[in-house]
Amino acid sequence: MNAAKIVFAGTPNFALASLRALVVGGSIPVAVLTQPDRPAGRGNKIKASPVKTYSMEKNIPVLQPKKLKDREVIAAIAAMKPDIMVVAAYGLIIPDVLLDIPKHGCVNVHASLLPRWRGAAPIQRAMLAGDVTTGISLMQMVAGLDVGPIYAQAALEIDPTESAGELHDRLAQLGGEFLKENLSDILLEKLDPIKQDEKQASYAKKIFRDDARIDWSSPVQKIQRQIRAFNPTPGAWFDLTGEAIKCWEAEIVSDLDSEQVPGSVVQVVKEGVDIKCGEGVLRLLEVQRPGRRRVSGAELGSQINLVGAQFS
Repeated sequence: MNAAKIVFAGTPNFALASLRALVVGGSIPVAVLTQPDRPAGRGNKIKASPVKTYSMEKNIPVLQPKKLKDREVIAAIAAMKPDIMVVAAYGLIIPDVLLDIPKHGCVNVHASLLPRWRGAAPIQRAMLAGDVTTGISLMQMVAGLDVGPIYAQAALEIDPTESAGELHDRLAQLGGEFLKENLSDILLEKLDPIKQDEKQASYAKKIFRDDARIDWSSPVQKIQRQIRAFNPTPGAWFDLTGEAIKCWEAEIVSDLDSEQVPGSVVQVVKEGVDIKCGEGVLRLLEVQRPGRRRVSGAELGSQINLVGAQFS
């Protein structure tokens, strides 16, 4: 088979893993779509996406439309006569008119075992729900949010101690490898996409800062999952005397309980700060005050008098 004409659409590091897998495997896209450069970091300096930066290093043409319904964008992609479009965490909805352009349609690299966790935040939502397994789905794109039939899936166990950032990196690598393994069969139409079971569908809603606020009346297991799910972004947080303090790492103290009100400091030990939850006790191992560096829970206890303190 002659080299396929691939258009790739993606923006963050998750997408970069799939793009790099294509390039390393010799399937260099004829063009890359990625979101416009945006302010990022403390200085709000304009920054290119990881996908754009890599594409420019490899001399792959880059398009950065604000809207995909722009006639010029549609005409430009149509003129390329692509065989397939590969989409991974692009961030813009692909309109029907673009879905119909590639000869073999569009395939999406999605970070869940569809139909579970359709939508914007599948990694965090899986972790918050206490799922023990997630994975990668290669989905044929159709109109609608992650509702297309599935070409292939690869499962991955969620480590009960890993953060969403660590799980993200493992899924990104798996997504790239899985795409490379299956792309030829998709192009040769050797894989028959299987319709999703709508009865099993769930939705991974976008994450907002308020979602990351810790409710100390919740069971300790739920709070620990929340801390893992929101590391590295936006960071699980709680209020202490007007300060929004982020918690980056914590562990369940299985041999300790307390009759105190949820949110109460049970004790400060050299390993960290123990907090009463709705059920059980959580030990804060790594925390961060606004505008300061990350410190151990014990170091927070040396900065602030936590005796009798109440977190909210």
